[in-house]
Amino acid sequence: MSMTSEERLKWWNEARYGMFIHWGLYAVLAGEWNGQRTKGIGEWIMRDLKIPITEYEKLAAQFNPVKFNADEWAQVAQDAGMKYLVITSKHHDGFCMFNSPSNPYNIVNRTPFKRDPMKELAAACNKRGIKMCFYYSQDLDWHAPGGAGHWEEAVEGPNWLNYARPKEDFQKYLDDVVKPNLRELLTNYGPIGLIWFDVPVTVTKEQSESLRDLVHELQPACLVSGRIGNDVGDYGSLGDNEHPIGKIEGAWETPATLNDTWGFKHFDHNWKSVDFLLDLLVNCVSKGVNYLLNVGPTAEGVIPQPSVERLREVGQWLKRNGEAVYGSQASPFFTDPAWGRVTTKGNTIYLLVKIWSNDGVKLRGLTNKVVSARVLGADQAHVTFNQQGDTVSFTLPDQAPEKTVSVVAVKLDGPAKADQCVFVETGGFAQLPVQLADIQGSALKVQRTRGIEGWNDTSYAVSWTLRVDKPGDYEVRVITIVNRKHPEEFGNHEVRVDIGQCSVAGNAGTRDMKPPTDERVFGNVTSVLGKIKLAPGDQTLSIRAVKLDPTAKRGLRLMAVELHPVKSH
Repeated sequence: MSMTSEERLKWWNEARYGMFIHWGLYAVLAGEWNGQRTKGIGEWIMRDLKIPITEYEKLAAQFNPVKFNADEWAQVAQDAGMKYLVITSKHHDGFCMFNSPSNPYNIVNRTPFKRDPMKELAAACNKRGIKMCFYYSQDLDWHAPGGAGHWEEAVEGPNWLNYARPKEDFQKYLDDVVKPNLRELLTNYGPIGLIWFDVPVTVTKEQSESLRDLVHELQPACLVSGRIGNDVGDYGSLGDNEHPIGKIEGAWETPATLNDTWGFKHFDHNWKSVDFLLDLLVNCVSKGVNYLLNVGPTAEGVIPQPSVERLREVGQWLKRNGEAVYGSQASPFFTDPAWGRVTTKGNTIYLLVKIWSNDGVKLRGLTNKVVSARVLGADQAHVTFNQQGDTVSFTLPDQAPEKTVSVVAVKLDGPAKADQCVFVETGGFAQLPVQLADIQGSALKVQRTRGIEGWNDTSYAVSWTLRVDKPGDYEVRVITIVNRKHPEEFGNHEVRVDIGQCSVAGNAGTRDMKPPTDERVFGNVTSVLGKIKLAPGDQTLSIRAVKLDPTAKRGLRLMAVELHPVKSH
C-alpha cells in the first residue's frame, strides 16, 4: 500500500502539539564530566568535552533508570494536551535506547536496567491515543565506525569532530547500522507515527531517499521528518526554538526546549515561563506550524518537576481553548494583528488575543460576513461586533478569561478569506517578512526560515503593499540573519527604504555584532535606519541595497522590515 505525504500528514495536521524526549547515557553525566561542566547542550557532552569512546561506554554500567514509568511519562504528555511523542531511540553518541539485535551497544544488553523502555512507552502511548514516534540520528554517530564525527583516539584538539571519511565507510555504516536499526524500530513497536531524523551533515540525496523509502516500505503511514536531509522528507523542520515569521508554505514543525538544553543538565534551571510557552504555541499554530516541546529526563528516569508543572499548565489552557489549536489551519491574513494571532478551521476563525483591551480588538481585511462571536471557556461572556466593509470591531468583556492568551471564536458565512496586504493601524507595529514580499531580482531566493539568499546586486529590491489607516511617524528597522560564530561572512551593507515620497537609509550590519553568548548558531540582527512619515491609503514600501559589502560571502540576508510607531510627546 502506497500513501502520499498529504495522506500521512492528516493526523499530524490535526495534532499540532507534541512531546519531544531527549534521554540517553548523557543523562548520567547530567552536563558534567571529570569536574568540568559543558557549556553546550547536555546530549552533546561526549563531543563537546571530547570524551573517548572507552570512557563514555562506561556510563552504560551506571545507567539504571529504576524510577522510569512509561505510564507516568505518557500521562504527562496527555495532561499537557500533546498528541504525539518523539523519543531519542539513538542519538549522536550511538547508544541504542531499545533492544537492538543488530547492535549490542544498547540499553538491554549493556545496562543493569535490562529493559526496553521504548516497548513500554509504545504500549503506554497506545493506551492513551498518543502517536508513538522515534528520533534517530542517521548521520552523526560518534561511536560507530563510518558514522559522521566518529571518535578516533589519535585525533586530538579541534579536529576531534571530523566529518571527512571515505564515502564507502559511510555507506557501510548506513547498511550495517542505520538500516537494521530502522527495521527493528518499525517492526517491533507497533504503528509508528514518524521517524525524526536529525543533522544531515554528509548524507547524499540518494542516501536520504533510500532511508525515506525504507521507512515508507516498512510502514507506509509513517512520516519522515525534514531533517533526513536534501528536502526529501514528508514535512519540514524549522530551527531549534525558532519563532516562525510570516506564513510558511507547506507542513512545518518547530522543535523547542523548556530550558536551555535538550538532554538533562543538573545545573540548567533557566525554565521558560508558561506565558512564553503559550506565546510560542499560538504563534506556531497561527502559521500552520506544529510545536514539538522537549523534556530531558534524569538518569533515574524522572521528568524534572519544573517541566511537569509547566506542561500541566499549558494542558489546562488547551482544555479550555484547544478548539483553536487542534486541527486548525494558518491565519488567512497576510500579517499578524498587533493584539495577537489568528487560526482558522472550517467556517470559524479564532482570535488568540494576547492584548485584551477595553477598546476591544479590530480585524482588518476580512472579506467574509461575520455571523456570531463567542469567548472560549467563558460561556456567559458577551461579545458584540460591528462590521464596516473589510473591518470588524469586536467589543470584549471587561475581564479577560485567561491570563496570557484568551480566545474569541468568530463564525463566518463561509471559509475565511482576507485581503493579502499589510495593514498599518494607528499606533500599531507592522512586521514585513520577506516570505510575504514581492521579490525583484533573478538570483534572489527566499529561504523558508532563513531569509533571502543571493542578494549580491544593487539592482535587486524587495517590496510590500501597505494599507495605512492614518498618517503617522514610524521608526524603520531592518532585520537580517547571521551565523553568529562567523558574522564577518554576512557583512555590513548600506540599504535604503522607500515609501511614497519618503526615504530613509542606513547600515544593515552584522559584522560588528557581539559574539554569541549561547549555543544558537543563527540569530537575528536589528538595524535601525531612522524615521519616516506614512500617509493614509494603499502604498508600496520597498528596500534595496545602495552599497553591498564586497567582503561578505553571504551577501545581504534580509529577514524582514519592521515599522514601529513613534510616540508623540
